[in-house]
Amino acid sequence: MTHQDISIGTFENSFASLPDAFFARLDPTPVSEPVLLAFNAELADELGLETAQLSRDELALVFSGNAVPLGAEPLAAAYAGHQFGNFVPQLGDGRAILLGEVRDRAGRLRDIQLKGSGPTPFSRRGDGRSALGPVLREYLISEAMYRLGVPSTRALAAVLSGDRVLREGYKPGGVMTRIASSHIRVGSFQYFAARDDQASIKRLMDYVIDRHYPEAATAESPALALLQSVIERQAKLIAHWMMIGFVHGVMNTDNMALSGETIDFGPCAFMDAYHPDTVFSSIDQFGRYAYGRQPGIAQWNLARLAEALLPFIDPDEKKSVERASAAISDFAPIYHEKWLEGMRAKLGLLEKEEDDRALIGELLDGLHRKVSDFTLAFRRLGEVHRDASAQAFLELVEYDAVLVEWLDRYRARAAREGGDDEARTAMMQRINPVYIPRNHLVEAALSAAIEEGDLGPFKALHGVLAHPYDEMAGFEAFALPAEPSERVYQTFCGT
Repeated sequence: MTHQDISIGTFENSFASLPDAFFARLDPTPVSEPVLLAFNAELADELGLETAQLSRDELALVFSGNAVPLGAEPLAAAYAGHQFGNFVPQLGDGRAILLGEVRDRAGRLRDIQLKGSGPTPFSRRGDGRSALGPVLREYLISEAMYRLGVPSTRALAAVLSGDRVLREGYKPGGVMTRIASSHIRVGSFQYFAARDDQASIKRLMDYVIDRHYPEAATAESPALALLQSVIERQAKLIAHWMMIGFVHGVMNTDNMALSGETIDFGPCAFMDAYHPDTVFSSIDQFGRYAYGRQPGIAQWNLARLAEALLPFIDPDEKKSVERASAAISDFAPIYHEKWLEGMRAKLGLLEKEEDDRALIGELLDGLHRKVSDFTLAFRRLGEVHRDASAQAFLELVEYDAVLVEWLDRYRARAAREGGDDEARTAMMQRINPVYIPRNHLVEAALSAAIEEGDLGPFKALHGVLAHPYDEMAGFEAFALPAEPSERVYQTFCGT
C-alpha cells in the first residue's frame, strides 16, 4: 500500500524537519500476514486519532507497517549510548521506525513509533524484527506503569506479523506501536558529542527545550537549565520506580528519555520479595542495574548528558564544568526528597518528622530479612489502622519480633498526626497497589499467547492491571506472589 491509502489523523513531524544527520528516512518493511491482537482504543481517542472508522484489518495494516498512513514521514533515529558502561558510538533505531508525531487532545505532541518494523541502517546486522513475546510484554507493562501513575511510554497496538523470527529457535513475530512524548535520549546527545558535532548538539538542545522544557529558553544558560530540568524529572521518575519495586533491567544511556518517561521494557520486572540486589535481566551478569543501584545509575547517565552539554553551559570551560558538576550533585538530594515524600505517602503519613527516614529504613530492613513480598507488605500495612490485630501484615512477616515492635512505633507515629483510621487506610490503598505485573503471571500470559495462540490470559491480566488499586472479587490470585515452582528469575531483552 502507499502513503495515501489510509489516514489516521494529522501528523506534524517536527523531528523529521531536523537535518538528515539526525536520522535515516525509510519506510517500514512489510510483514506477511498482519493480525491485530490488541488495540488501545482509549489511547487512540486521547491522541485524537481517526481510527474508529477503520476495520481491524486496516488497523493491522497500519500498525504492522504494511500501510504508511497519510502524512507520516517514517524515519529511524540516530543515537549512541553507554551499554552496561561501555560506550557504543552508533546505535540508533535498529528495529524501530518513527512514523511521526500527532498532537493529542490536550495539545501535547506525541510520537507514534513502530517496534519490530524491519531493518534500518542502524540494525548492526540484525533482522530489525521483534518476537511476539517482547511485544506483548511491553504492551502489558507499559500500560500497567501508566495505570500505576508512573510517567511512561504507552502501547497503542500489538500485531502478529505472520512471520517467524530466530531468537533461540524460531518464534512468532510481532510489531508493537509505542506512544511517547518523544524518543530523544541521553544517547541522542552522545551521538553528536562523539563526532564533535557541536552544531547538531545545539540544534538538538534547542529542539528538546522547545518541545519539553520551554521555560529553559529564557534562562541565563538554557543548556544548564535544560540539564537541571532533566535531572529533576529523572529523580522523580526513579523515586517512583523504587516505590513500586520496579526493576528496569537495562538502564543504558540510550534508554534514558529526556522527556522523563520510562522507556524500553525489555528485561524489566517487578520485585516480589524485597531485596535491594534484585536483578532479573539475563544479560546483567554483574548486577549493574540491580533494583537498589538504579538511583546511582541514573545519576551516572545524567553526567553523560552533562558532558555533551558542556560547551553550551558556560563560555568559560572551567566554570562550565563546575556548574554542570553542581547540577549533577543535586540529583541525590532531589531523589531522596522525592523518595522520602513518596514513602511517607505509602505509610499514610502526611506530616514530616525527623526520624521518618529511619522508620522507613527499619521496615525495609525487616522485609529484606524476612524475604517478605514488597507490594503485599504495604497493601496490608494499610489495614492495620482499622484492624487492631494487624493479622494480615504480621502473618506476611511471620510475626517477626523486630517488626512487631516496629509496628507499635509506626502506629504511634501515625497517631501523632491524628485523623480518621478509615481515611488513612483509604489513602494508603490509593497509593499502594494490590495488583502489579507479577513476573509469573506475565510469563504465563506470554506463554499461552505464543505456544497456544491463546490470548485469554493476556487479556485477563491486562484487564486486572488497568485497575491496580481496586480489589476485585474473583481475582485474588493476581495479587499473590508466585509459588516456588512458578518463580521467574530471569527476563530477556527483546533483541
